[in-house]
Amino acid sequence: MSADSVVLACRAMHTAGGPLPLAELAGHAGCSVRQLQRDFDNTLGVSPREYGASVRAMNARHTLRTSPSVTDAIYHAGYGSVRAFYEQASARLGMTPSDFAAGAPQHLLVWSTSDSTVGKLTCVAGPRGICLLLHNTPAADDERRIRDEFPHAICERDDDAMRDVMHALRLIAEGKTAPELPIDVTGTAFQARVWAALREIPYGEVRTYADIAQEVGKPGAIRAVGSACGANRVPLSIPCHRVIRTDGSLGGFGWGLEVKEDLLEREGSLQPTIPIA
Repeated sequence: MSADSVVLACRAMHTAGGPLPLAELAGHAGCSVRQLQRDFDNTLGVSPREYGASVRAMNARHTLRTSPSVTDAIYHAGYGSVRAFYEQASARLGMTPSDFAAGAPQHLLVWSTSDSTVGKLTCVAGPRGICLLLHNTPAADDERRIRDEFPHAICERDDDAMRDVMHALRLIAEGKTAPELPIDVTGTAFQARVWAALREIPYGEVRTYADIAQEVGKPGAIRAVGSACGANRVPLSIPCHRVIRTDGSLGGFGWGLEVKEDLLEREGSLQPTIPIA
């Protein structure tokens, strides 16, 4: 029942475009306010208000690119004031709203590709660190994938500038230790906590989804931990491949379970009894 109530409440917030009063959400979900808060905490690892704020921010990302002005976009997305949005904009967008609306003008992104033991890697980085790592994309699609996210950014392939980054990624793919790479990714507060916990998993070790849920203070949010792993845009640097199920099976991985198995075998943390399931 908990997952059903969360789905109904989330659907209501997506329809409304942002947060709704708890009593109204509970009515949509068919449960009490207290039960709904507990269900959100256990299923998603965030409160209904936090989830609603993420929905509103997602709408703002869209309207910033389609509205005639930043102010129009902010109010259209449901923010009560310009100040309220600007206070959150850097964390949500990675830049000012006006820069995001213009497609990240003058923001330099550099990228490079490299073959590795797990396939072709395409890494994109900005001034603050890695922001995207693609796996086995066709050569013709690399730049398009980057420009889809920031259509007006200065986007350059620079193999020399990315040489050390690509070398470190190849080392990780080979199951070897490598310097920790700076990252520049944004997500919900819960996702950020999960990603930080993943970066603390030592080389050669694994954790379960339940372990990570416990570590971030949300022991009931095992499924939400899995979702946060799935939302990871920089695998290897945020080593979500080191998280497995409690029963010892591998769980999921965006690049495929064969790649996950290969990475864990190379790191020496995969036991022969772990099935791919």
